[in-house]
Amino acid sequence: MSFLYKHKKLEKNSILLLICIIGAILVGGIVEIIPLFRQETVIEPVKGVRPYTPLELAGYNIYIREGCYLCHSQQIRPLRDEVARYGHYSLAAESMYDHPFQWGSKRTGPDLARVGGKYSDEWHAAHLKNPRDVVPESIMPSYSFLSRHGARLHDIDKHLRAQQALGVPYTDDMIKNAESDAASQAHAGSDNQTAMEERYGGPLNVRDFDGNPMLVSEMDALIAYLQVLGTMVKFTDYEPASATNTAGETQ
Repeated sequence: MSFLYKHKKLEKNSILLLICIIGAILVGGIVEIIPLFRQETVIEPVKGVRPYTPLELAGYNIYIREGCYLCHSQQIRPLRDEVARYGHYSLAAESMYDHPFQWGSKRTGPDLARVGGKYSDEWHAAHLKNPRDVVPESIMPSYSFLSRHGARLHDIDKHLRAQQALGVPYTDDMIKNAESDAASQAHAGSDNQTAMEERYGGPLNVRDFDGNPMLVSEMDALIAYLQVLGTMVKFTDYEPASATNTAGETQ
């Protein structure tokens, strides 16, 4: 009864009630939010996820600059229709090195989270130059100018260093070789390929992406970025939610 009496007293004192409400919200907010600042508590480590190479990072920067995220998401939700159309649902670890992440909020065009390796470099180049040549119903504008502009590589090491400051595990060796690695990745049969793969811990796409070996273009960089999306993780290790029925049996 004494508890009910104190509660009654609290309800009658609006100032005291307000203070207690604010205190409860602050405590609840702290308990919910603070753990999220520790990445290791909210992102399950996934084998294969690595930082972008300098050329891929340059392509990522172009992707953001041109506003591609306004029409294309990079987030596949764990719903049956989503998984059936686009592939395995997105894992948090896939975006852990994206600053900012590219989940997006709408889809005028298809989701791109699994576009890597789905189409050839030639398809991507044709699509960027004149989307309607390969997708007649497309409303996407032409980005043919990307093939005429050289990719900005002279200061790409600064981009890697900025990402390093945000927690992306770029090493000093990666930063030191950033410009040469970016240029080498856009040329098939590069002598630098082995060293690059040792630095980034796995096989890389090393080739001329836009069909013009005389220039490392912005189109080279953007296609290199698109071709790596969804390819780092071996998804056979992660069973899609839609593949399991309510009885827990694989369909």
